[in-house]
Amino acid sequence: MGWINGWCARLVLLLLFALAWSPPAHGAEGAESDETYDQNEILEAATDFFGATTEGLAKVIEKAFADHGRPNAYITGEEVSGAIGIGLRYGRGELHRKGGGGRKVYWQGPSIGFDFGGNASKVFVLVYHLQNGEQLFQRFPAVDGSIYFVAGVGVNYQQSGDVILAPIRTGVGLRSGINIGYMHYTKEHSWLPL
Repeated sequence: MGWINGWCARLVLLLLFALAWSPPAHGAEGAESDETYDQNEILEAATDFFGATTEGLAKVIEKAFADHGRPNAYITGEEVSGAIGIGLRYGRGELHRKGGGGRKVYWQGPSIGFDFGGNASKVFVLVYHLQNGEQLFQRFPAVDGSIYFVAGVGVNYQQSGDVILAPIRTGVGLRSGINIGYMHYTKEHSWLPL
């Protein structure tokens, strides 16, 4: 039993460290670039996607811009997830790049932690430093420490190499907890979260 308590204590410390760590800010690099979206363009696209602007949505987008600057792509989609200690998340959406051209994107991933409940969400993902669409199709480590109530807005960051994803979620359900895992972004739908 002692090894279980030790393992749980290490998991909690790892989760707290991961939540406290924030990737370095990229500021306003290339702030006037024609290949990136400005804050007003993203707020307008998110408002069109979610159906309304809320103070929470505007603040989350403002925070993402303060942390990472201007994204050069975004994903609009929906997802479902659930957990009882071990969780699963499945989503699908459309990748939008500045200058046109979109493509279908799917994601799925497992998680483990002190996490219980389920939710369905609309997801608007800001994408940073994506040089080509193929860079998206990989696994991104994910730490999530959100509480989902009847409705709300939340954001977390996922990073692999230079590519940073900032999923903004709003949805319905009841979910509480903290977990670690990964999201695997793919070109085709899969039920296997690998």
